[in-house]
Amino acid sequence: MEHTDFFKVDFWEMILRTTIAFLVLLLLARFMGKKQISQLTFFHYVTGITIGSIAANIAGESETPFTDGLVAMIWWAVLTILMNYISLKSKKARVLLDDKPMIVIHEGKIEEGALRKTRLTLNDLNMLLREQSIFSIKDVYYAIFEVNGNLSVMKRTGLENATKADVKASTKEPKYIPTEIISDGELVLENLSELNLTQEWVYDQLKKKGINRVDQVFYAEIQANGDLHIDERITKE
Repeated sequence: MEHTDFFKVDFWEMILRTTIAFLVLLLLARFMGKKQISQLTFFHYVTGITIGSIAANIAGESETPFTDGLVAMIWWAVLTILMNYISLKSKKARVLLDDKPMIVIHEGKIEEGALRKTRLTLNDLNMLLREQSIFSIKDVYYAIFEVNGNLSVMKRTGLENATKADVKASTKEPKYIPTEIISDGELVLENLSELNLTQEWVYDQLKKKGINRVDQVFYAEIQANGDLHIDERITKE
């Protein structure tokens, strides 16, 4: 009997804690605003997860003192709102909390220094472009790595979205999927093998562009028509 009574008390306590935590979390989300809910930056992503974790502990962990957990959740939300306010008033604080956008492709040229600062690899960059249905870096005029981890892209003039029917262009199937074959000065042998291309072919293409060594190339990719797009390495003086 005692065991049953204890179970009932514990059950209804959990229901009460969960309900109050839910209502408080809903209220805090309203006060923190849409920017927090959309998790525009890593800072908002982390604070959102933390507040949710505190609410979960309040609801499901009977060992956690209810009032302590509630105060912790509210105070964390207050700190988040305070930092948002400071970032609105101070540009330095905004950069400290949210970082700032970084141009990773400038006028068609990959910015090696920007990639290092953002800790993006060429594979990461290509993946972000493919997510926007861009399979060739050659098609990009500007690319900006945003503070939320997304990539904003401005295509080269004439490559804006349009159907081939609109411009009466050829609908011939592409010879290749645009694929990297040189990454950071080294041949990507696996990709060459999949494309049935030889190293000798790559060397010949480089010589036609006046490039004698592979390590002079930061990035190169095969185009859909079989041409080679080359982004030479920046030489340090």
